[in-house]
Amino acid sequence: MEEQIINLRTRDIDEDDLAPDPFKDADPFMKGWSDLKVMTGISPNFKRKTSRIEKAIGTKDVPAGYRDSSGMIPQGHADAGSKAMNPGDTMRTAYGLFDVVTPPYNLYELANFYDTNFANHAAIDAKTANVVGLGYEFHPTRDVMIKMESVDDKEKTKKAKQKIERHKAEMIDWLENTNDEDSFTGVMEKIKIDLEATGNAYMEIGRTVTGDIGYIGHIPSTTMRVRRLRDGYVQIISNLVVYFRNFQATNPNPITNDPRPNEIIHFKSYSPINTFYGVPDIISAMSALIGDTMAEQYNIDYFENKAVPRYVITLKGAKFSADAEDTMFRFFQTNLRGQNHRSLFLPLPSDQDGNKVEFNMQAVENQVQEASFDKYRKTNRDQILTAHQVPLSKLGGTDIGGLAAALAQDRTFKEQVARPAQGRLEKQIARVIREKSDILELKFNEFTLTDETAQAAIDDIYLKDQVITPNEVRESLGKGPLPGGDKVFEQAPKQIASQKNDEKGTDERSIARATNATDSTSTPTGRNAKGEGRAVQGK
Repeated sequence: MEEQIINLRTRDIDEDDLAPDPFKDADPFMKGWSDLKVMTGISPNFKRKTSRIEKAIGTKDVPAGYRDSSGMIPQGHADAGSKAMNPGDTMRTAYGLFDVVTPPYNLYELANFYDTNFANHAAIDAKTANVVGLGYEFHPTRDVMIKMESVDDKEKTKKAKQKIERHKAEMIDWLENTNDEDSFTGVMEKIKIDLEATGNAYMEIGRTVTGDIGYIGHIPSTTMRVRRLRDGYVQIISNLVVYFRNFQATNPNPITNDPRPNEIIHFKSYSPINTFYGVPDIISAMSALIGDTMAEQYNIDYFENKAVPRYVITLKGAKFSADAEDTMFRFFQTNLRGQNHRSLFLPLPSDQDGNKVEFNMQAVENQVQEASFDKYRKTNRDQILTAHQVPLSKLGGTDIGGLAAALAQDRTFKEQVARPAQGRLEKQIARVIREKSDILELKFNEFTLTDETAQAAIDDIYLKDQVITPNEVRESLGKGPLPGGDKVFEQAPKQIASQKNDEKGTDERSIARATNATDSTSTPTGRNAKGEGRAVQGK
């Protein structure tokens, strides 16, 4: 397990004492210049420059660290020589040739864990669904709201709100048409999955010839690397090399022949160990993730290569012919598999003097078989979910306690995980929105902790207290505004009086009815019997 954890870190050199890394060959940035120079997209100037560097280093294939800056191997007496690492050897891969930084962990292996581990996959999907999967809305900025509230002219305020509503529709239409393959929510879901799985995510921004934003898309994080000078990013897929600028940057393209490279917004999960790349949450639970994978594989191997026999058959004091032994062996070896209630007719020789024939079948494994490491796998699952800060209730788990506990976990998840994550994404996306509008900002929808009945009661209280307007309630329900719905709700005098009486716990009309009630209800003794005259109070 320790070797596998070490193996997760990317390396420039293979160590013989470590297990082989199956994901190293998947990294296109580990290719040498002989493979890279035939790729499409690299500018002729960059090829000429790199070829001169390659000649200076030398072309003889020697281990890394065995060559000095002039291309010669520093030697001493006899066959003794330097084995120190030389900066020139880093130029022999795309990491050095394109001057990009090596990620702290193998991105391909981290991405593979999203596909292969159920707890990691479920936690990432839960985060994605609750952070960006609920859609988005445009809201007026704070400055716009302050200006609107300071205007006393209701007609001007009404026109301003109508203008904002039209602008919202225009912004949504523009944003949804920046990608003909995915909706904006779909793009953000891919970005969020990459961000949680590998710690890094990339949004691609393409511009028209006039400089306006015309394309917004997602680039897989496993194919992207950050330039050491922080002046852009490099992507390698198959035999194609692509360079990207930072968002809103105008620096020249140092690698490819694209005069107008697209731009990148880099999302990353902060880690103090690296300032170029992010590190995903799952790294803190890597031992649990690898242990769970091993436990799962153990169970699979058990069923595929089960070596424990269900019965041990002993035969004592009898000799069989070769055909009889073969028949009995084949029956127990193959004919009993998958066939119930089979019978075997086996003629045994009779007992002889001093030699008793005994045939015995002893059960070895006849109990109900359960999966191994059940508690261990549940512990691993809990550790993985804890690393992601995702409660089991968001995954539909059954062992989460009562409803009150699940609601408390959901509230904590919303306040400590989902909403802060939405704020960080909104902050970076605001740079894109501001190029198109300075009066609106994008907000991701939050998941609610209240049902429709409770929300209706809350809206009713706010409407009666004139905190919100009817159109604001309709907007929260996804419905259009009503004429006159921008005015606060005014209750009728009778409704106000009834509400005040309800708050006091009394009703003036009820009190009046009690005061003017008949003797049968106003006196504790009621009327006298017929013929006895009128009852006198107090007697």
